[in-house]
Amino acid sequence: MRELSPPVNGPVAAVVAPQAPKKARSARDPRLDVLRGAALVTIFVNHVPGNFYESLTIRNWGFSDAAEAFVLMSGVSAGLAYGPAFRPGGEVWSGLARAWGRAWTLYLVHLLVTLAVLGIAAGLALWFHTPGLLHMNGVDVLLGHPLQTLVALPLLLHQLGYINILPLYFVLLLAAPGLLWLGWRWPGLLMTASGMLWLVAGTFRLNVPTWPASGGWQFSPLSWQILFVLGLLTGIRLREGRRLVPINAWLIGITSAFLAMALVWRIVPAVGGPLNHGLMWLDEAGLPWTVTAFHKVWETAPRLFHALALAYLLSAIPAVRRACASVWLSPLALLGRQALPAFALGSVLAMLLQGIKTRTGEDLLLDSLMLAGGLSLQFALAWAKDRWPGR
Repeated sequence: MRELSPPVNGPVAAVVAPQAPKKARSARDPRLDVLRGAALVTIFVNHVPGNFYESLTIRNWGFSDAAEAFVLMSGVSAGLAYGPAFRPGGEVWSGLARAWGRAWTLYLVHLLVTLAVLGIAAGLALWFHTPGLLHMNGVDVLLGHPLQTLVALPLLLHQLGYINILPLYFVLLLAAPGLLWLGWRWPGLLMTASGMLWLVAGTFRLNVPTWPASGGWQFSPLSWQILFVLGLLTGIRLREGRRLVPINAWLIGITSAFLAMALVWRIVPAVGGPLNHGLMWLDEAGLPWTVTAFHKVWETAPRLFHALALAYLLSAIPAVRRACASVWLSPLALLGRQALPAFALGSVLAMLLQGIKTRTGEDLLLDSLMLAGGLSLQFALAWAKDRWPGR
């Protein structure tokens, strides 16, 4: 995913109720699936930059984006799916095998998507005389340093732009068994340690380095882990039939006010300008950079607080659950239930459309047709996977 400055795109996860066994799908809280599906649609639209519709997505309305939704909901899902194995007396080894098996699947999917994107870039140049994608999103590093890049890609030391969130999820899922074990026994300690790591990583710009191109991961795992940990703890509490953060009228008021302020900040320059200068003044006064900056790599405070505020508000309003249970939103729920294959296909299609748009530019009709076609393919794949899950 590309770096966007300051705030970016996408809905944020609601807190969801416990997932029932697979044979009782009807007991699933619909919010997790619907909001995850909405995040996937938003990701796809915004990963084809230069189209009219990206200006209509939620990235223009606040500080956080679909990346926060993806990581937070992944944590909730992991807590619900693997959490019971790590409670006192649970089947730890079974849970470890399941979590790491899922992590291995994510790694393989990431490599497959990367290979497909490289093939698309080469195919557009060879057969359609459209070489633009060869010079975008880090593909050019392979051309300049082929041997080093072939080593770096499977080691996750080089990642192509727009398809680099699965490595973050892979690393977090590897850590999930230990985090879940701690979360059942000492949740306060885990949350404190996670918050301290987030603050230190952001303050000192700690990240996983990249090679052969110098730099770091687009999503520093040391910073982004805080959203995943919060999701895990939410999943654990939901398994116990409780909320991580209780519904409280004054907290609803605070989060609503913060989200309204972020909206005005984003869409009213006369307000946003002075507030941005205020943050700069606080930074110069010595406040930690991670508290005052809008930066995606280290999940700085404005993005983090916006994501958490939106997550809390969506989880606390009963109308959200009723709306997500509506038949009108069932296509999004379908997409959310099959998030990984839909995300993988959407990533490949988005890169293909990026390559095409290097020649066509912004064309409302063509962009509409291409985006509609890409989303239709993702929904078709989700429908097939949902209907025939074993194939």
